[in-house]
Amino acid sequence: MGKLRPGPHTLWNLLLLLWTLLNCSLGGSAQGPGEWTLWGSWSPCSSSCGRGLSVRSRGCIRFPREELCWGNTHEYRLCQLPDCPPGAVLFRDLQCALYNGHPVLGPQKTYQWVPFYGAPNQCDLNCLALGQAFYHSFGRVLDGTPCSPGSQGLCVAGRCLSAGCDGLMGSDAREDHCGRCGGANDSCLFVQRVFRDAGAFARYWNVTLIPEGARHIRASHRSRNHLALMVSDGSYVLNGNWEVSPPGIYEAAGTHVVYTRATGPEETLHAAGPTSQDLLLQEQTQALDWSLRQPQPLEVEPQPPNTPTAPVAIPPRTLTPSPEPDCPPCPDTRGRAHRLLHYCGSDFVFRARVLGRLYQAQETRYEVRVQLIYKNRSPLRALEYMWAPGRCPCPPLALHQEYLLAARRLVSSDGTQDRLLLPHAGYARPWSPAEDSRARLVARHCPI
Repeated sequence: MGKLRPGPHTLWNLLLLLWTLLNCSLGGSAQGPGEWTLWGSWSPCSSSCGRGLSVRSRGCIRFPREELCWGNTHEYRLCQLPDCPPGAVLFRDLQCALYNGHPVLGPQKTYQWVPFYGAPNQCDLNCLALGQAFYHSFGRVLDGTPCSPGSQGLCVAGRCLSAGCDGLMGSDAREDHCGRCGGANDSCLFVQRVFRDAGAFARYWNVTLIPEGARHIRASHRSRNHLALMVSDGSYVLNGNWEVSPPGIYEAAGTHVVYTRATGPEETLHAAGPTSQDLLLQEQTQALDWSLRQPQPLEVEPQPPNTPTAPVAIPPRTLTPSPEPDCPPCPDTRGRAHRLLHYCGSDFVFRARVLGRLYQAQETRYEVRVQLIYKNRSPLRALEYMWAPGRCPCPPLALHQEYLLAARRLVSSDGTQDRLLLPHAGYARPWSPAEDSRARLVARHCPI
């Protein structure tokens, strides 16, 4: 039976252990600080209602001559419970009341104590003797005590701290303009436009659709007209149905909308957001300045703002169409070649139902409800306006009918107009399962 010989790794470990023991016994200094243990679990909230603190701790492991660990042994987190009931005793009042009837300044004299907020350190338990002209400091208040009435800060180890957006007390983390904690303002898109229109119709005008999740919404103008705000179910929050709402704070889409109107023609609307649903901003005006931050995932190409410039009646889907002009017949646009040309050359191909039609100057505007998207180079909304040249568009679209449409995006050189355009003799076929199959088939043959 052979002898067991130590391998090279065993010898190396023995030498390392011997060096460590000699280094400690000779008083050698260790390099760097010690190491923290893992954080413990969070404690229950310090308060039974309202705001309070939860704390967790960790330990430092180090050799006798090693430096202390860098950082804090305790971490405090804000905890928010349901509001305290009316008449509940405040936390600081309760701490002062603990000394009621107990001798404090002498063996014989006792007092009733209430909080005193005029002392220099607001995180000391400063209590005023009722009926007397002095106060006494009983040391620090308990952790989680509000610094002062109405303050957002809480006392932690004798210091008044506020919570960051991560909920940690004393944290510097703040929300960016997009509402992301510690973000860099790169998760949303800032949109700002001036709405102008040369029309003189006494109607409400669609200015923009404020998307769900929008923040920092602001609209202002100077005229004798009024802003109007509509929620997704078609009901108005402000100035709808030809009624003027008073200035004030209104609830809409999960946020507070602050509406101001001075004695002059100036009028403003702003909301912090985020909105919980789409809002439609309308106005009967000649010039309107508006801005907002709308959510925009980083991996998605930013969506250009859509600024409609045509008037629309209230509600948009109850337009009384103008008398149809006497139009000549349209050219024949049937055939596979025509379908391939327009499908591949268009920016949008979608199935939609025609809800309204309006003849205006030398254009025809259709209001359509998008039901299925086959192709899109930028996002489409559920309700869109589509324009066709002339008062006799070809092909014509019948009200309340469904079509498979190929449209182009038309943006003016100054950026004030962004429209969906149905070209003359373009692709607009009544939708059917057969037409759906033809469209899906032709999509395979478009050049990349």
